[in-house]
Amino acid sequence: MNNELVIGLVSISDRAAGGVYADAGIPSLEAWLGRALASPWRAQTRLIADEQALIESTLISLIDECGCHLVLTTGGTGPALRDVTPEATLAVAHTVLPGFGEQMRQISLQFVPTAILSRQVGAIRRHAGGAALIVNLPGQPKAITETLEGLKDENGKALVPGIFAAIPYCIDLIGGPYAETKSEVVSAFRPKSARRPTPD
Repeated sequence: MNNELVIGLVSISDRAAGGVYADAGIPSLEAWLGRALASPWRAQTRLIADEQALIESTLISLIDECGCHLVLTTGGTGPALRDVTPEATLAVAHTVLPGFGEQMRQISLQFVPTAILSRQVGAIRRHAGGAALIVNLPGQPKAITETLEGLKDENGKALVPGIFAAIPYCIDLIGGPYAETKSEVVSAFRPKSARRPTPD
């Protein structure tokens, strides 16, 4: 069985997609995943505008055609009229996982009161070949890292868990590959019965 995790990275921004400024979302996600993942992975990247139909078709293509097990979006989750990423995600999803949005807002509230304006969601899309987890992340690179990794004290001990700690087990449950993380960045949590022995 192929144990490579295929991750779709979607940066949603009218101005970045239009070339007004360079996209920071995808490079930030690639850098963090490179630090965090200990097992094989590869990315499928897309930079697109804030258009609901375009976001929907991109998510469907990445999951149904490219075989992504996980899709991380960045941008388009606020209350502005052009922010339609959550609507697009829910339109193509079959199962909503409210805990992702709740925890992302909890993390961000440690830094800014405007975190309550965020509408990020986590959801699962199923298709003939399997299923994928979709998670909407914030738009700023610093917030992306905080959301994925969580909050730590000066000794590196987790104070508030990041959402990525739950993602590998979620991927297990929907039939994806067994992904391992580097504990110094984020420790993937699994029940004892779901853990595989670490190879020597």
